[in-house]
Amino acid sequence: QSHVICYLIYVAMESKSKRPKVVVNGKISKLIVKDVRFPTSLEAHGSDAMHKDPDYSAAYVVIKSDGIDHEGHGLTFTVGRGTEVVVCAVESLRGMVEGRDLGDIFGDFAGFWREITSESQLRWIGPEKGVIHMATAAVVNALWDLWAKIEGKPLWKLLADMTPEEILSTIDFRYLSDALTEEEALEILRESAHLRQERMKNIRSSGYPAYTTSCAWLGYSDEILTKLAREALSQGFTKFKVKVGSDIEDDVRRLSVMRREIGWTNMLMVDANQKWDVENAINYMTKLAEFRLKWIEEPTSPDDVFGHLAIKKGLSQHGIGIATGEQCQNRVMFKQFLQSGAMDYCQIDAARIGGVNEILSVILMAKKFGVPVCPHAGGVGLCEYVQHLSIFDYVCVSGSIGNRMIEYVDHLHEHFLHPCVIRNGSYMVPEAPGYSIEMKPESLAAHEYPDGPVWVKLREEGLIKDL
Repeated sequence: QSHVICYLIYVAMESKSKRPKVVVNGKISKLIVKDVRFPTSLEAHGSDAMHKDPDYSAAYVVIKSDGIDHEGHGLTFTVGRGTEVVVCAVESLRGMVEGRDLGDIFGDFAGFWREITSESQLRWIGPEKGVIHMATAAVVNALWDLWAKIEGKPLWKLLADMTPEEILSTIDFRYLSDALTEEEALEILRESAHLRQERMKNIRSSGYPAYTTSCAWLGYSDEILTKLAREALSQGFTKFKVKVGSDIEDDVRRLSVMRREIGWTNMLMVDANQKWDVENAINYMTKLAEFRLKWIEEPTSPDDVFGHLAIKKGLSQHGIGIATGEQCQNRVMFKQFLQSGAMDYCQIDAARIGGVNEILSVILMAKKFGVPVCPHAGGVGLCEYVQHLSIFDYVCVSGSIGNRMIEYVDHLHEHFLHPCVIRNGSYMVPEAPGYSIEMKPESLAAHEYPDGPVWVKLREEGLIKDL
């Protein structure tokens, strides 16, 4: 019996030694959440086949702590109505956050993540999906922002300076072992750990490749599409995406305009935002194959693994890949897409699944299955978020920017203290401490819904109508 006790003590100590050595003297004193919305629907920014009038919005979280000057900021992206539901879900997590010791959270982040996603009553409205999981992402991302600020590092560098064992200690591997074991993940991180410094130097020099969606929202006229495509070319972009899915004749015309402007050597993708059934997707995309498209994004329901696989097989003769993931609900959905071979491009979203911890597991699975990670971005703050995730992927996991790119949308960056920077069609490496997600106080105040001055004025002018 004494041997068993000694062994258990050894296992516990060994496990603890693999966690980050975090010295933080402070407790979380307050969790604040705000409903922040921007009236992007007025100019059709963000419009697609399924979301014709989005008002880019966020459930915005601020975490304050005793004895620490920094605040943690995080958000989850929404498109207007329903943001108030996510705000309520964040409020429901308050009791598991306030009063907690930051050193305990960061010292066992995987344990905290499992606790907050496994609360015995709240998990019934998930589990680990939907509104409660989006709320979890806002809170978890705010904690990562706070940790990075405390350490004086951008988030990607906070991760890149961890040992492989420390990175793994932040990930909950439950439900993943049939696809990726902890031992396999550790080997992935160890095999290139000695290359991290060289990779940091390289990515700081070159930046991370981007593609733009800003030119071709579905609600834009041909004249606006033409103007914005020319501007993007002048800014160094060589990769473009067009929203499609509502009308084949309209899409053929708009893709013709785009190819006329960007030529045939630049890359072109399309995005249907879950518009079609499986057979319809294959037939529709076959008619667009003449435009030499790299991928079709979200051709059908984001939950339909077999449907995506059937579409992939149906379009293989045309060389059109399948990109999806921005509305995958959790790491288990990503696991199934990757195991089945149903996705060619893995589109993580920084605030759809449960924050950085869960994203790390998806990046590692994608590496094992040989699928490039090409994050979904745009919206409010998503470009600011995902640049850190892709840079981590390059430095610590993939070591490659070939066949990889981050989406870029040129909206709302002016509202952030440290907005992402694009030069010559690439993301520049962020260097400010944190997760780049903190918004300007004046922007938060002006756009808080429903009583911020921006919304009061629009209501008075009759430009919006609340439902």
